[in-house]
Amino acid sequence: MPNPSTNSWPNDPLLHALQWTQDGHPAAVATVIGTWGSSPRPVGSVMTICGDGRVEGSVSGGCVEADVISRAREIMNGSPPAVLTYGVSNETAWGVGLACGGRLDVFVQAIGADGLAKGAFPAADLEAIAAALRDRRPVRLARKLDGAHQTLVDESNPNSLPDDILQALIEPPRSACARVTDAAGAEWFLQTIAPPPRLLLIGAVHIAQALAPMARLAGFTTAVIDPRTGLATPERFPGQTLLTDWPDDALDNAHIDPTTAVVTLTHDAKLDDPALARALVSPAFYVGALGSRATQCSRLKRLAEIGVPDDALNRLRGPVGLAIGAIGAEEIALSIMADIVATRRGARLSLEPGW
Repeated sequence: MPNPSTNSWPNDPLLHALQWTQDGHPAAVATVIGTWGSSPRPVGSVMTICGDGRVEGSVSGGCVEADVISRAREIMNGSPPAVLTYGVSNETAWGVGLACGGRLDVFVQAIGADGLAKGAFPAADLEAIAAALRDRRPVRLARKLDGAHQTLVDESNPNSLPDDILQALIEPPRSACARVTDAAGAEWFLQTIAPPPRLLLIGAVHIAQALAPMARLAGFTTAVIDPRTGLATPERFPGQTLLTDWPDDALDNAHIDPTTAVVTLTHDAKLDDPALARALVSPAFYVGALGSRATQCSRLKRLAEIGVPDDALNRLRGPVGLAIGAIGAEEIALSIMADIVATRRGARLSLEPGW
């Protein structure tokens, strides 16, 4: 499957930072490396700051961003990288702190071509991360919190790290992020950077026009698949990846993984059924099909007749979407996206009979 266009990818702050540096702007990366108590953003959340004032991502619910941006400007101007700690501020209404309580640690680095000479986040690492995301490969990033060492690690690139840190990186991670101390007492932040979830839509129809941008806002990459070139046009799907292969061929080449969702929308059995037959036996975490309950019964019978096993048929979400009484393309798209998110997050409502 071709790499998606920039616009069909979610707003990844690191990809924005790469573009800024390529355009010649100074930039900085702020990463949540620790939270205690209530926190609106999880460990590993990233905010990137451009020297011209642009900001992408966030590290809190808005409580501390202004201060992080101010400190990031100092670091872009030559100050060393820093771990910023925020807690509850009761001193004044304008005090910098977390209104929701708890504590938050944020690691801020400038981005620089000369990298670790000034404790900067090497621009080359941003390029490598972008390449891995395009190839749908996870990478592990190790950063020493004094800025003295940073490296990307995968099976083919162990690099020069303390043995205990290297071992922590190459072992199957218990969580996506970890703050660890090496044998010499130095603190490190280890982070898995994984490709975003992906939604493959079969059918360049009205619902897809609403669902594709909605999925991108929810953090998914998207592709719309339809051999009907009169429907699959850039004018109808601006900024979206469009594939005009037959859906079964497109899915054969898509390298479907457990972070992929597939939804058929065409109401045309010759397009939907071959795609569903591929998707249902794939590792996709979600497979759904638009249509009424009567259509779903007929569809399941056809799929069984072409050899799709019962356990795979039981995976099919149909009628697709949560039963919110949706009317019109936009509301139906909302119900589908809600069901995809609920399934991905393991929410009980995605499993309730009748939904």
